[in-house]
Amino acid sequence: MFFLLYFGCNTKPEKQQQLEKTRALQAESTDISVLLKNAKESLSSSQNGRIFLLEQELAQLEADSARIDQLKKISGAWFELGQPAIAGYYAQEIADLAGTEESWAIAGTTYTICVQQSTEPRVRDYCSGRAVRSFENAISINPDQMSHQVNLALVYTENPPPDNPMRGILMLRELNDAQPNNVLVMNTLARLAIKTGQIDRAIQRLERSLELEPDNQNTICLLATAYGNAGPDYASRAAALAAKCDAQ
Repeated sequence: MFFLLYFGCNTKPEKQQQLEKTRALQAESTDISVLLKNAKESLSSSQNGRIFLLEQELAQLEADSARIDQLKKISGAWFELGQPAIAGYYAQEIADLAGTEESWAIAGTTYTICVQQSTEPRVRDYCSGRAVRSFENAISINPDQMSHQVNLALVYTENPPPDNPMRGILMLRELNDAQPNNVLVMNTLARLAIKTGQIDRAIQRLERSLELEPDNQNTICLLATAYGNAGPDYASRAAALAAKCDAQ
């Protein structure tokens, strides 16, 4: 299962895959109809009017290309209204039509933002499950794109499975073992280390990242944060990198 998850090499029959997806959807703690109902109840009359018009325009379209363009407008509108779960649903609708690596990655990223921002367990679970499926689809299209695999692992770190709370971390460590000089993976592990107070470990990874890519903005900013949490001995280095982070 580990290799299937990472590289998208699925050997299950198509009917079995569809059955598992159906069961997974049935196991969700909420669904889009509930989310839409609750979200619309929280909108002002003008906001509801805007969404209604976008939905009416979508209903009149038949060509996939036109529907995709309209779905982008609806997804963007819901994101602007602070509803990433619903924005993710429409981004997933786009991916179902487009079937591209990029569209699935966007859907996964939108759902991940929902996981990060939501405080309701049922919404987090809904978005987490759909983020996982979106990134798995992106990986199946392009198994060599490391960012999809990192993002998949991050979903599991944001909302750890109860039966395997270390799954996301272990996935990132496996990626690091496979590509020890991959800056994206090292930076991601360092970010998590900062979050959990493992500052020395974060600094070690980030200093190595900086050696490999001296102009990497993400590394510079993360290392400034790590130095800033490492005590007075690192204060001057933290200030220098913070200035460089702000300047870029």
